[in-house]
Amino acid sequence: MAQDTSPGVSINKYNSVWVSHSSIADFLKCPRLYFLRNVYKNEKGRKINIASPSLSLGIAVHETLEGLSKYKAEERFKKSLVESFENEWEKVSGKQGGFKTEQEEKESKERGRNMIIRVANNPGLLARKTVKLPPTRNGMPPNFFLSAEENIILNGKIDWLEYIESDDSIRVIDFKTGKNEEKDGSLQLPIYLLLLNNLQKRKVSGVAYWYLDRDIEPVSVKLPDYKEAFNDVLCIAREIKNAREQKEFNCPKGVGGCFACRPFEKILRGEAEYIGIGGYGQEMYIV
Repeated sequence: MAQDTSPGVSINKYNSVWVSHSSIADFLKCPRLYFLRNVYKNEKGRKINIASPSLSLGIAVHETLEGLSKYKAEERFKKSLVESFENEWEKVSGKQGGFKTEQEEKESKERGRNMIIRVANNPGLLARKTVKLPPTRNGMPPNFFLSAEENIILNGKIDWLEYIESDDSIRVIDFKTGKNEEKDGSLQLPIYLLLLNNLQKRKVSGVAYWYLDRDIEPVSVKLPDYKEAFNDVLCIAREIKNAREQKEFNCPKGVGGCFACRPFEKILRGEAEYIGIGGYGQEMYIV
């Protein structure tokens, strides 16, 4: 079992290489994108990011649903879920959510609202017992040493953990707000499995995606093999560590960039609109 970084373990997080599903996905798309979103800091010492309708929709829906875990099972649906969604939407409304027109926001909000209504009408597992990972120091996401010797830390948040009383196990539920299904070979579930096996003692008995745009309940998928998951994630993490040490983050498409990194290059050239400070102190832009 890899070494846990949460409470009681002394680490210097600034000297470690932190990897997550999102940062690994960035690196696999384009190392230059990874650099601009995860490493680069501007003259103010801030990281940069792009506000987009799809990102904002996802944030509002996830915050609404994940917020249910704060309450006891029997109390979760006493308050209107749609009302909670409206409150969350206010935080991403307008330019701060990357919306360029009122119509664009209206259509995106309606999609999100329909997702919430679908869940409210079919609460299923969300009305049952859940499990939470123990809190980490300094409010960091759940994390552990993927490799203490190489100073690599894996971190990530898991949308929902359903408690299965029959065998005292847990089932991972991942909320999906996009229009496309998760691709084969995605490291998201392997990363969840690694986190859970290292940060708590219950067996992971199942995993499922809940495509909120269309399904009334989660769709179960095959549970990853732990050893394969560990090797796959560590392999990519080592590539990221090496790129950071060598300071080599080249776009595979060359100087002109690709669809993934070009929008961030526009921020560097002053061709994007600054809209304010977002999560984790990032400067947010509309491209």
